[in-house]
Amino acid sequence: MATRQKNANGMVYDFSHIRQEIHDYLDHGNLNELLPFNPTAENLAEWVVNKFPLCYRCTIQESEGNIAQAYDDAFPIEAQYLM
Repeated sequence: MATRQKNANGMVYDFSHIRQEIHDYLDHGNLNELLPFNPTAENLAEWVVNKFPLCYRCTIQESEGNIAQAYDDAFPIEAQYLM
């Protein structure tokens, strides 16, 4: 997440909202049934980037040493705050 200013609570984005939107939705579910795409790590990372307007990058770790990343190439990284 990136922004030029923090919200009224002094945060870039509230982690509890991220948790609610991603973890609480996907946790212990069948990803093939919950998502309209093949749930590869690459596709999941892209889904997260597209889900949150302030998100410019997402990293998904499948296992130790195996990660996939997705970037929003159009995101203007002129941010003062990154998380």
